[in-house]
Amino acid sequence: MKWLRRILLVVAVSFLAAGCNDIKNVNNISLASCGVKYITPTGLRSLSGVLLLEIDNPSMHFTVSDVEGCVKFSERKMILFTAGEVPVQRHSCQVYELPCSAELADKVSYLDIMAIAAKSSYEGLTADVDLRVTLKSGVGKTLHFKDIDLSQISQ
Repeated sequence: MKWLRRILLVVAVSFLAAGCNDIKNVNNISLASCGVKYITPTGLRSLSGVLLLEIDNPSMHFTVSDVEGCVKFSERKMILFTAGEVPVQRHSCQVYELPCSAELADKVSYLDIMAIAAKSSYEGLTADVDLRVTLKSGVGKTLHFKDIDLSQISQ
């Protein structure tokens, strides 16, 4: 999971800049799993929902914000999404709820989404994600990840 290592490196550098004593634990931060709590159609081409992110954080408090990206199925863009903010508590392993809003990509219908969801598997689904990680001190960095395999981190 190269993207997870990149986020850990940025968080580690940010911790150094902020003078954090828990720098030794930064490499142990992990996204243990992710899942979907619910998805609700809100219009002809829009959705809203809540993602579940299980984050194991043995280090300091940080916030993930300005999340946006797309979900792809077999390299075809299916859903474009934006998400809220998640404050990740220090020295914890817990599930966080991330409210999201989404829009169907061009030439994608609800039937396409339902056909994928009916398989009850994340196989073939990838995501491109941009997000901002900010420490309590205000030091932050925007990160960009491509082709995250959702089947490897799904619940």
